[in-house]
Amino acid sequence: MGERIPLAMPRKGRPLESVLDLLARRLDVPDLADDVITTLRHEKAVTKGSVEPDEPDIYHRLATYSAVDDSMAPEYTLLRDDRAGKPRRIVFDSVTIPLEGVDGVSEGTELVLVGREEPFRALRTHEFALGFDSADLILEEVVDLRSDPLERIADVNARIDPANTDVQVVSGLGDTVYHTLMATPDAAPTSEAIDRDFLRDYAGPLCITPRYERLVRAVLGTESLENVRFQYPGEGVEEERAIAETGVGVYLTVTGSTARDHGLVLGEQLFPSETVLMENAAEISSEVAAVRSLLADGDTETELEVALS
Repeated sequence: MGERIPLAMPRKGRPLESVLDLLARRLDVPDLADDVITTLRHEKAVTKGSVEPDEPDIYHRLATYSAVDDSMAPEYTLLRDDRAGKPRRIVFDSVTIPLEGVDGVSEGTELVLVGREEPFRALRTHEFALGFDSADLILEEVVDLRSDPLERIADVNARIDPANTDVQVVSGLGDTVYHTLMATPDAAPTSEAIDRDFLRDYAGPLCITPRYERLVRAVLGTESLENVRFQYPGEGVEEERAIAETGVGVYLTVTGSTARDHGLVLGEQLFPSETVLMENAAEISSEVAAVRSLLADGDTETELEVALS
């Protein structure tokens, strides 16, 4: 009988879909990936009120989606949202995938995908050897803050103190959304002028989301922020609007269309918000290492100097 290898997963959204797309290719489970993605997209639309569910009772829908008597079928759970007016939402919980014909893995070994709100923290506490999460959370919690900026996923490990955590980044999935510097034309008339050098000469407020303060310090470098003071959006004010009112800010954007709607000029792309495969080095067995290699090998756009022994 082989091992059951748990893999920490995001519960919803773009990071989960990126991981499922990877697993569909690597483990030949496209139907499973499509089932989970379709279900959660529908439930997101229900939560937002853009579609009406066939079954209005969320518990009945949860029971319909979850096949509790079949571990090879996905299970879901309810995510409690403490924000005012936000209902509970159905999110991914778990599923088991047999690992057949994988080099270095014994017969009967199974990969158990386990949904976690913060997979990175689950790896830090040694609950898992492998997991996927946004690189943002690693920057928010454990990378060293230095005078020079952190610009690439490939440089993250060099800024993680091994005395702080055993977790390292193995590879990125390439599902890149950038933290982007942006400003009003009055603050910086051209996009070429809105970069880290601009901030070195800038003195004034920089609008950011509060949770990203440490991340912004890491990706800009402390030297660029000597004369900058952070300012946060007011309650109920969307980030791009708040940046437009402030003059200069950093926000996560895909196309920048909403930012332009607020009259903002997009500047330098500071750091990719990317889903990454992580490992806890203290928990790696030979079979876990084989799974890690399977998930990381040749399927990413991020090159990391990580020993996959």
